[in-house]
Amino acid sequence: MRLIAGLATLLWVVCFATGVSAHASLVGAEPADGSVLATAPKTVQLRFNEPVTPAVISLIDASGKSRDDVVVRAVDQIVTLVLPETLPRGTQIVSYRIISADGHPVAGSLVFSIGEVTGAAAAPATDGARAILIWLARIGVYLGLFVGVGGAFFACWIGLGAGRTGATVGALWTGLASAVASLGLQGLDLLNLPFAGIVTPAPWTSALATSLGTSLLIAIAAMVAAYFASRGPTMTLPRLLASAAMAGVGLSLAATGHAATAPPQWLTRSSLFLHGIGVAYWVGALAPLADMVRRRADALPAALHRFSTLALPVVGVLVLTGLGLSVIQLESFGALFETGYGILLSIKLVLVVLLLGLAALNRFYLTPAIATDAGKTRPLRRSIMLECVLVLGILAVVAGWRFTPPPRAQAAARTSAVVTPLAIHIHTEQAMFQVLVSPGKAGGNGFVLQLMNGDASPLAAKEATLVLSLPERGIEPLERAATLGADGYWHVRDVLLPYPGHWHIRIEALVTDFKKVTLEDELDIPSH
Repeated sequence: MRLIAGLATLLWVVCFATGVSAHASLVGAEPADGSVLATAPKTVQLRFNEPVTPAVISLIDASGKSRDDVVVRAVDQIVTLVLPETLPRGTQIVSYRIISADGHPVAGSLVFSIGEVTGAAAAPATDGARAILIWLARIGVYLGLFVGVGGAFFACWIGLGAGRTGATVGALWTGLASAVASLGLQGLDLLNLPFAGIVTPAPWTSALATSLGTSLLIAIAAMVAAYFASRGPTMTLPRLLASAAMAGVGLSLAATGHAATAPPQWLTRSSLFLHGIGVAYWVGALAPLADMVRRRADALPAALHRFSTLALPVVGVLVLTGLGLSVIQLESFGALFETGYGILLSIKLVLVVLLLGLAALNRFYLTPAIATDAGKTRPLRRSIMLECVLVLGILAVVAGWRFTPPPRAQAAARTSAVVTPLAIHIHTEQAMFQVLVSPGKAGGNGFVLQLMNGDASPLAAKEATLVLSLPERGIEPLERAATLGADGYWHVRDVLLPYPGHWHIRIEALVTDFKKVTLEDELDIPSH
């Protein structure tokens, strides 16, 4: 119990220290965070390192009023806010909560000022109590998947009916209740709603639209199948249900989370699938075996033999997939000790090593002892109970990863920030054009043009043309046709800007055969 209490304390600290940061990261904004503008901007653009889905975007103006007249549009990695025209002078706060590709919410705020810096209302703080409940619910889901589904599989295939225990059924009910609770809490977290919001449909529909919603639905189906497998009167149907439930464990884990979205996904998702099934096989056997040892069941020696025969290759798969996923997520050895994710992984590795030591003791010493003397069950029972405590500690640590971005994601965000393209925003009452220039210095560059109407809705153009000139160096207009990409943006690749300087940029969008929208601005190209 002291071990579990210590882990709970550590994870409480981690939850409050890390907030709800996850895979997606903000890598650019216009206007920039902390900037002071002479006049009110028409839009605010947030650029992330991966495609995101807005959950809640709010604007608190300089008077402290939360504005409901903001229009939010999202395309891939860019979230655009069309601002009201009546913003007061002073400091404004844009508070955002988006859903990253791994299904986790990411929250943050952007501050800019119009005319002068003034006091402004603070953005809402992270609800620590909600984070703890999310963590506890996640542990409950793991208990249902690994102890419950794994226990049902053991009873059908290893114990041959002799391993059915109340612990398996209890774990399944705990897992089902926790999965439902996780779904509601995910929705509250996405929308940043108080606990009273759980009775409204909004958090549930929002959560179901995420990858975690898909994962939890698969988990619920797996646990329901395992429940009927554990109660079935015959062996054929329960075995089929238990096998399907085990596959559901792997699919549930592979459907969401940091590791599931790491490239290459064919490797990470398949590794998670195998890892989940391996954990369920091992962990699910502990409670039935402990019960059979306590009762000194006649079927115990045969069940131990069947379990041990497969345990060795299963452990091998667990170790290989676990190490592979860890290497992908960490990217460097130092991250084990320098990041919250790495610290949790270090704790997990210590507990896993202890667990493997106990498993080796059981496999090579305590199990053969029972084969020669069926009365020597007490040492094995104590060892299995200690394994159960270590497993609970491991599940508590793994559930804490929900709140800690992996070093891989942090490194990707830093890289995205370093290579952030040069961005300019051109707008009139008629249209708004967002231009990204990469790498944004003298030499070869790529241009990405986002064409919008004055209200920030997409501008449907038949053709788009980019025109560049550098009058100070006597360079007359360079005209390049843009190509519409699958992402909905217009692209101009391999544009050579031979000199740094104050380039003039003109974008011509042919809307119809008789209508052309043209916007112009200046583009400062640095030398390096």
